[in-house]
Formats: sequence, C-alpha cells, structure tokens
Amino acid sequence: MADHLPRYRPPARWFHWTVAVVVLLMIPAGLIMTREGLARPVQDALYLFHKNMGVLLVPVILARIAYRLTHRPPPLPASIPGWQRGAARLSHALLYVLLVVMPISGFIRVRAGGFPIELLDRLGVGPWLAKSERVADIAQGIHAVGAVTLIAVLAIHVAAAAQHALIRRDGVWGRMWPVRGG
Repeated sequence: MADHLPRYRPPARWFHWTVAVVVLLMIPAGLIMTREGLARPVQDALYLFHKNMGVLLVPVILARIAYRLTHRPPPLPASIPGWQRGAARLSHALLYVLLVVMPISGFIRVRAGGFPIELLDRLGVGPWLAKSERVADIAQGIHAVGAVTLIAVLAIHVAAAAQHALIRRDGVWGRMWPVRGG
C-alpha cells in the first residue's frame, strides 16, 4: 500500500525536515541554557545558537507556510478514521501556529529585555523594540508556555508518525520521509 500513496512534493519534505531538525536541536538548547549553575561559556554558546537559529528559521517557516497555503498536501488514505484525520488537522495547525509564536515571542523577549541578537546586529538590523521589562516578561511567559505546548504537540506528532511507520505500516510515514521507499 505504501507504494500507492501519493507523497508530499520534494519542497514540502525539505521544509518539513529542515524545520524539524532545527527545532529538535533548539528545544534542548533552550531547556539547558536557562539552567542555574551552567558554566557561562556553555550558557553563552547555547544562547547564541538558540537566538540566531531562531532568526534563521523565520524565513524558512514563512516560506513553508506560503508553500503550504499554495500546495495542498496529498490526501490521507481512506483507511484513516475520521477522529485521526481531525487530530492530524488540529496538531498540524497547532504546529504552524507555534512555529510562528515561538520566534516572535523569543525575539520580543530578547529585544525588549535589552539583549543582542548577534546575527541581526551584525547585519545592522536595529532592535525594533524599546527596552521594557514588562514586555520582556510577558513575551518570556508566552515563550515558556509555547515551549511546553510545542514539546507536547511534537511528542504526539512523533508518536503518531511512529505508529503509522511501525505498527500500522499503512504508508503514511513514507509520504513525508525524505528518501524514496520510506
């Protein structure tokens, strides 16, 4: 059955896996960099990585959303129950929303907190926001709630993908897998 299901187009697969790899690297960096007692050089390196990868990811996410809005995904197999179709739609919508909310809230937290974003600073892009601890605190709260939500939704997404790949073996996994025959 897997060979007969329509696959996502190559750009959709590229966007998916690029964002997935970067986000899956940024999550542990974000969780570790805020720990108390972490050696300052390690903490600085993690902050540099996390902030600047967030900046680099924004245009990829925007391009991914534009692509998704102009290219319908292949339909799910008829064997997928309605509740799973609904769950898939909801989880994908949440992932897209979180992929926008996280970099925006992170940017606002950093800039309103008066901190640099080294890549943007090197490019001569101004802070765009005045320093405001209140705004920084609100953005930090949104970023923290978004992070927990993102981790939870990603866990469900990965579990569903694994269920399709390892248990159901219904070809759904292979539609997004970046190589042929997956």
